[in-house]
Amino acid sequence: MSGMDTAFSRERSHAFPAIAWSGLIAGLLDITSAFVIAGSKGVGPARLLQGIASGLLGSQSFNGGLATAVLGLILHFVIAFGAASVFYAASRKLGFLTQHAVVSGLAFGVAVYIFTNYIVLPLSAVKLRHHSVADIFTAALVLMVLFGLPISLIIRRSSRSPLS
Repeated sequence: MSGMDTAFSRERSHAFPAIAWSGLIAGLLDITSAFVIAGSKGVGPARLLQGIASGLLGSQSFNGGLATAVLGLILHFVIAFGAASVFYAASRKLGFLTQHAVVSGLAFGVAVYIFTNYIVLPLSAVKLRHHSVADIFTAALVLMVLFGLPISLIIRRSSRSPLS
């Protein structure tokens, strides 16, 4: 095995745990905050998760019971692992993402907010509604602190592993 093959193999062996842990932690923090915020507005966890599934199924997701709530949870984590994968891949090409992980993670949270609200949701089956400035600020702040930041910090930590 050449030196380049060994380096590639080592990089791949670091990628999976970095993406898995950062996606899991960010996904858990994000969904927990969503449950708390929705709960403060009288919306239960199942309804919130059905709302996530409505991006794929439309308003029929709210009639699907536990099955569509589980689908919503699965979709939430697919998105979290996808975002972690994107950040990981970008950080391999753009070293400043891990060198300045706090700023990069906060900026990544903003990018996720913009991508979700201005590209994904308009293309989904979700019925779009207007949000207050406070709701927009809260959503962006949550994605910055509880989503982007954990992803960047965990991926930075994996980049410093003794085997790299």
